[in-house]
Amino acid sequence: MAKSRSLLILYATETGNALDAAERLGREAEKRGCPIRMLSLDEFDPSSLPCEEYVIFVVSTTGQGDTPNSMKAFWTFLLQRSLNRQWLEKTNYTVFGLGDSGYQKYNFVAKKLDKRLTDLGGTTILERGLGDDQHPSGYEGSLDPWMSSLWTMLYNKNPKFFPKGLNISVSDMKMLGQPKVEITYLDSNAVHSQPSAQIDLKLLEKDIVRCRSMLSAKKSNDKSKPDCFLKLVKNQPITRTSYDKDVRHLEFEPLSSTIEYEVGDVLEILPSQSPEAIDAFMTRCNLNPESCIIVKSRNKEDSLEDGVGASKDPIKLKTFVELTMDIASASPRRYFFEVMSFFASAEHEKERLEYFASPEGRDDLYQYNQKERRTVLEVLEDFPSVDMPFEWLVQLTPPLKTRAFSISSSPNVHPNQVHLTVSIVSWTTPFKRKRIGLCSNWLASLHPHQRVCIPAWFHKGSLPAPHPSLPLILIGPGTGCAPFRGFVEERALNASNSGPILFFFGCRNEDNDFLYKDFWVSHSQNGGVLSEEKGGGFYVAFSRDQPQKVYVQHKMREQSGKVWELLSKGAAVYVAGSSSNMPADVLAAFEEIVERESGVEREAAVRWLRMLERGGKYHVEAWA
Repeated sequence: MAKSRSLLILYATETGNALDAAERLGREAEKRGCPIRMLSLDEFDPSSLPCEEYVIFVVSTTGQGDTPNSMKAFWTFLLQRSLNRQWLEKTNYTVFGLGDSGYQKYNFVAKKLDKRLTDLGGTTILERGLGDDQHPSGYEGSLDPWMSSLWTMLYNKNPKFFPKGLNISVSDMKMLGQPKVEITYLDSNAVHSQPSAQIDLKLLEKDIVRCRSMLSAKKSNDKSKPDCFLKLVKNQPITRTSYDKDVRHLEFEPLSSTIEYEVGDVLEILPSQSPEAIDAFMTRCNLNPESCIIVKSRNKEDSLEDGVGASKDPIKLKTFVELTMDIASASPRRYFFEVMSFFASAEHEKERLEYFASPEGRDDLYQYNQKERRTVLEVLEDFPSVDMPFEWLVQLTPPLKTRAFSISSSPNVHPNQVHLTVSIVSWTTPFKRKRIGLCSNWLASLHPHQRVCIPAWFHKGSLPAPHPSLPLILIGPGTGCAPFRGFVEERALNASNSGPILFFFGCRNEDNDFLYKDFWVSHSQNGGVLSEEKGGGFYVAFSRDQPQKVYVQHKMREQSGKVWELLSKGAAVYVAGSSSNMPADVLAAFEEIVERESGVEREAAVRWLRMLERGGKYHVEAWA
């Protein structure tokens, strides 16, 4: 088939939403008879982009306008000065972005990609679409009408794009097609069990690599294999017992290998799921937990190459579910409901599922599913007549993901230990259902006397370890203080030769959630690394201890002279904490301080701070 009649869909995702949107675009195109190729941007050779006639980009914006990791190399390539304005003169493209209008740099990645592709000579098929998490239907509120316009534009360009026509009715079971995965069942003796009282770390590591690489089309198992296994040695609440927020100081030691990290690094943990939830899922889906299975892709191009044994070795079905399928925490995607409708034997359930999967039912599905954070298990229990094959469950159940935490210790102060500062997540849904965070609540439930193996990975975050002599301005309200505890510990080891630190911390009440109070206060006195004698200082904003709310940005303005003095001396700025309004409010405070203290116009202050960021001296690590 001629290349002009096929579509290339390229996506860059961090949480899976962009992949979900890309897959939906692909399915809708194929239903109309249009052949597609779909690749993650890190699987695509950017130098071949001029050879592509029709390309759809689906990209998310992460953090404070950051590019997803899978897009970084592609974006760097596009920024080459050697690429001229005719480079993409034969390429037609469009961009759909996923973002959150609650953030200052809303859909920043999609906007800058669209502009760069135009600058390189690309022709826009359709004005970019911008999905918004704040929409009552999430990003799909924008995706549905945008996608409808896209098919119309392509059809008008060339009706041969869609041999089956522009408008398709999906009522035929054959339209469902085959699941992407294929499961082979083997004799239950194919996997040797380990006695429950004995923990074999090598066997556990092998199970994790085997399970998680079965779901990956990539040859490398580097990400699948844990860097080490940890055990909990301390679990200490650091908020007042009667307070409605529970924050824990957690300390870990390795069960295997040694721990290697720097201050500012991030620890990822693979959480354990509730045994009761796993058993309920097995019962609901009529699965034999003792079955031995091999999971592989039906698409031979996606299969792992020979020599990567993980894809060939069988695994117990229950182990596979435990380690890879998030059955009781994450909400299923819209396509999950569409596929369920094909396997519902009760007519009223089938109709309800078809409605949820339709454009008309989109808003109701969002209220039922995403807003209430229904889990896969809860949805399956709400539709008891659905008998979905395990292959579809494997494909459509959200993957069990690692959770990332800023490390709150210095390896030089705590050799072979790693500390975390974890807020135990719980909330109430619009229908007053209590929800809890999977990983934080699991960690909070652990006791140091238990020998629970915690799979862990270390990696670099957004806060590079600073040079010991570099002056620092740290802003870390709430658990945002976590990485800075490590920074302060490290500098205190050699306080006489370390640069000054100005630290702004914030919490609600001095008596309830002043995290690590004694630690900060001790280092701000008697010539400590946070002391004014050292040229720094420690300032706390208690937002609820007075009628008018006071936040870290207010304390920064109060100390604008000190802030500017350190900035003038070449200080680096580090901001960590909630990703809602805090980073933008802090940046606005810096702009105001630079304008006031230096006497320049606001625009010049903004440019100065941008230069600071480009020079690697303004770092932000924020989380939802």
